[in-house]
Amino acid sequence: MPQPERLPGTPEFRIKLPQDGGEARGHLLAEFGGNGTHKFLLEQGSTVAGEAWPGLGDHARRIRAELRASGGFMDVVPDPDRPQSPPRWVTARDIECNSSSAAAALVYGYDASGPESWRTTEGHPLADYLSTGWRAPRKAWLVRGSNVSGHNLVRQLWLQEEFVSLAGAHLPPLEESDPTKSTLRRFVEDGYEGAASYNQKRGLVDELHAFLTQMRVGDTVAAISDGLLHVGRITGDAVQTASPGGLSNLRRPVAWQADSHAYEELPEEVQQKLSVQHDVVDLTGVLDALDGLTEQAEHTAPATSGERPAAERPVPRELSLPDITGALAADLLVHDRSWLDEMRELLLDERQLVLYGPPGTGKTYLAMKLAEYFGGGPEQVKIVQFHPSYAYEDFFEGFRPVEDPETREVAFRLTAGPLRELADLASREGNRHIPHFLIIDEINRANLAKVFGELYFLLEYRTRSVRLTYSGDDFALPPNLFVIGTMNTADRSIALVDAAMRRRFAFVELSPRTEPTAGLLARWLKREGRDLEPARLLDALNARIGDTDFAIGPSYLMKPGVYRDGGLERTWRTKILPLLEEHHYGEGLDVAARYGLDSLREQRP
Repeated sequence: MPQPERLPGTPEFRIKLPQDGGEARGHLLAEFGGNGTHKFLLEQGSTVAGEAWPGLGDHARRIRAELRASGGFMDVVPDPDRPQSPPRWVTARDIECNSSSAAAALVYGYDASGPESWRTTEGHPLADYLSTGWRAPRKAWLVRGSNVSGHNLVRQLWLQEEFVSLAGAHLPPLEESDPTKSTLRRFVEDGYEGAASYNQKRGLVDELHAFLTQMRVGDTVAAISDGLLHVGRITGDAVQTASPGGLSNLRRPVAWQADSHAYEELPEEVQQKLSVQHDVVDLTGVLDALDGLTEQAEHTAPATSGERPAAERPVPRELSLPDITGALAADLLVHDRSWLDEMRELLLDERQLVLYGPPGTGKTYLAMKLAEYFGGGPEQVKIVQFHPSYAYEDFFEGFRPVEDPETREVAFRLTAGPLRELADLASREGNRHIPHFLIIDEINRANLAKVFGELYFLLEYRTRSVRLTYSGDDFALPPNLFVIGTMNTADRSIALVDAAMRRRFAFVELSPRTEPTAGLLARWLKREGRDLEPARLLDALNARIGDTDFAIGPSYLMKPGVYRDGGLERTWRTKILPLLEEHHYGEGLDVAARYGLDSLREQRP
């Protein structure tokens, strides 16, 4: 009897049963089954579960019973050291199944997804070797193009020539219109050998697969440029073409809307999705919100797009940070513009700094605003928050447990953390003159030596590399990666920060007694056209506190709720006084009598 033909280009697949119960092996067949998917051959000698679960379908239950009766499934001799282990059978011959899911059901004893259950020895799912199956009728995508090797393709090409693209200079001619993920992985491994890290290659495979096979005509597509979100509709299939520098080899035609949308005015759920730092991001979860933007634009008068002139200015190749402008100082309400100039110089000289001060002084807000200004937008900014249990594996990379939803078996996979992801983005070819920023909120709340590991060395020696703990790669921090940390001195005094960190970071104080925080609330109240009493009360409060580490910053009183009826009293009672009660804990001081609004108002002449 002739052997069934294996599907060309596919490897052997395996399922490991839980509790060290053995494994099943098999491979895809070229012939299609009755449900339109490839048949699957369950190989002789495979281990299968000896018990069927209640949820198993009638057809699979009948097939298992027939194989058991005919000798296709034989008993596995129990392990004497594990008398309580569940019963197992072993296949006495090759078994041809109608699909990979049918084979998985025979193995598990319950219905399961074959494309996800069967894995290669490297852990890749069988789904990677199949053409794209069913997907939602319409999806939405973000494709990044404002910084492709230093070029803003959104402004230069996409909007003018009506397409969206990916770079693919190292890919061979794609003969398939719908390549599988395994095919793309092979192309990337061959074409980008030595030119990309393991994390970059894995991300590139996912992005290429989404662009070439998941995107369809009629899908919504979005792009960000110069702080504006542009939305359009895909109108054609992907094509591979030559392009200058290989920056836009893979293209899809797009009908762009005439109107754009300011990033800061987008719904919060859309901004959260847009912050994901990949070249292609699935936005289907916020498709309704994007459709809402489209409907809103159709019912309003055309607005100025805010686009820069089409003529492209020379692209700077040296790393630099934009000069401080009067508009930035006015937006941040910084009275002394030289303070912002000093921040810029510190970042250029040190590459990393810490903003420290008491609560409410705007440390995180200022860090985000400066990072977005110097980096050119939110796309070059990543934010993390440290806490006592934060570790190197969370911050940079490590082997993390991933549970298989079907077998409940846990496997460990090397996973990149936020610093590794941002470093890979900053180090891409052509990106090294573009500033990228990592903001570490509450940097002093973690064990910094534990979190940074060997990266402590790289913070000081940017031109050197070290061998990484887990991947074994030689790694250097890109020179265009800047770090801004924030530190609340009410949690831990700056004096407790170890000397190694003090040597690697510049420390900048934000205090209600010094610029730029001094007088900030009064400037904000004037801009908002409000009475200056809250600023006078805050100054009087901090004068009574005395301890600079426990002074109260102005941001508590820069929120709309403070200026509704009773809002100032409510904020003082629920936000400010509790901080001072903690500061004076155990002293027997009547905090409300000393720091309450009535007491402060009586003090005023």
